[in-house]
Amino acid sequence: MKTLSNSEVAIASHSPNDVFFCPEESYFYSQCLEKMVLNRCTNSDLVIEFGSGDGSPVIHSLLRTPFKGKIHGYELNSRAYKVAQNRIKQYRLSDRYIVRNQCFFEGYKQSQANYLISNPPYLPAPDNDIYMPSLHGGTDGAAITKRLFSVGCDRVFSLISAYSNPVETIEYALGKGYKTIDFAIAPLQFGYYSSEPKVKETINALRRDRKAFYSPNIYLLAGVLFEKNHNSNTDLSSELLKVMTAF
Repeated sequence: MKTLSNSEVAIASHSPNDVFFCPEESYFYSQCLEKMVLNRCTNSDLVIEFGSGDGSPVIHSLLRTPFKGKIHGYELNSRAYKVAQNRIKQYRLSDRYIVRNQCFFEGYKQSQANYLISNPPYLPAPDNDIYMPSLHGGTDGAAITKRLFSVGCDRVFSLISAYSNPVETIEYALGKGYKTIDFAIAPLQFGYYSSEPKVKETINALRRDRKAFYSPNIYLLAGVLFEKNHNSNTDLSSELLKVMTAF
């Protein structure tokens, strides 16, 4: 089976201010997609993705799972979109992973999807004048994540950061009729984007208001699968929040 190269030319030609680059986070996103989405899907299921980035997490997942259905991605960053297109062609996945250089909230209505997947922008800051503006998630980092629960998909998979108001985010999802049916947690170090002074100051302020949770060098990132109209009485939201707010 073909595997992804660690030295693909496309990403090397861009700075991290042009195309999001965090191998640890992208790998975690890919692992979660495999376990919680693509290994659950049938080939008739349609998956839509908010923010495809360079395409590598989904490509990696498609190469490692039996899922043969379609994933429709939306990416506004034209440079990231071009990188994604090159990679999709390289791995001969053009008929299964279709990425559009278009606003997700304008494009998704064209399809009736079973799953919505995303590693949404979650950097908290007072405005988007940061290293990479497309990673701005609002003043608390949760604005885009919350908006995704209004799309109406039965199943929503999203990454949620412990420093981006996770309690209100989960409560918002519950208020929209979702339950947490699966999750995974990864400890990550503060990196290039989250260590920008403007962002870090906002994160510190959120912590004082009990809206951000982290240790001096580590924060927790959760991959969470939500489901609407879930028949089971099981809801893992309380367990998830207990882990994410432990710091």
